Amino acid sequence: MAATRKPRLGVFKFSSCDGCQLSLLDCEDQLLAVAGAIDIAYFPEATRADDVGHYDLALVEGSVTTPHEAEIIHSIRKRATTLVTIGACATAGGIQALRNGADVEAFARIVYAHPEFLNALSTSTPIGEHVKVDFELRGCPVNKNQLVEVIAAFVVGRKPDTPAHAACIECKLAGHVCVMVAHGTPCLGPVTHAGCGALCPGHDRGCYGCFGPKATPNTAALAARLAGLGASRRDVARLFSTFNANAPAFRREAQRHAD
Repeated sequence: MAATRKPRLGVFKFSSCDGCQLSLLDCEDQLLAVAGAIDIAYFPEATRADDVGHYDLALVEGSVTTPHEAEIIHSIRKRATTLVTIGACATAGGIQALRNGADVEAFARIVYAHPEFLNALSTSTPIGEHVKVDFELRGCPVNKNQLVEVIAAFVVGRKPDTPAHAACIECKLAGHVCVMVAHGTPCLGPVTHAGCGALCPGHDRGCYGCFGPKATPNTAALAARLAGLGASRRDVARLFSTFNANAPAFRREAQRHAD
């Protein structure tokens, strides 16, 4: 009897810090189970295999910031049955999207001795603005347990079970005191997708929005509350302009408060 073919997995990197790929490597024991259920056919962080053939599942980290990346993502999409974007860069453009709308050529002249050698786009955009994406896993970096859940769900043919509620729910479940209510600390928890386990509020810091906006974020109400706590318009704009600056809900709120 012929052996059942394992699904082929490809892990791809675009403009990013590699943090989300490292989250997969950090799964340790879970990764052994993943390796037993799928064929890790292409994963530059972990293997030397070449990028060839079709992939049943493609995980893509990073944003599109160069003409070459804008071309190669279409090749990956054509060769992948299911494409999942992982992390803030791939789902929202990442922190590098802060350059969107700015003078990129001026930045290049300041930073590089020979900016004429650069070949970059004027924007940093998520993968979903270029090709069809089947599922987005948010975070900066992604939660490794959620990443394993996405892969496991693919293997058995079901929808991934990842939380849709705000980070505030995780905060309450962990028994943390609300830093905004108790101390007046600016916090994006009420509008941010859960997934980090309320890491920052657990250390008496406000949420930075690493996991991007939740499904229905009331950013205007939160901005009004922050203003009531003494935050200036510039402060509010900066708070919404970090890891997920290009996520539509955060971008609109930042622009609404830009000077």
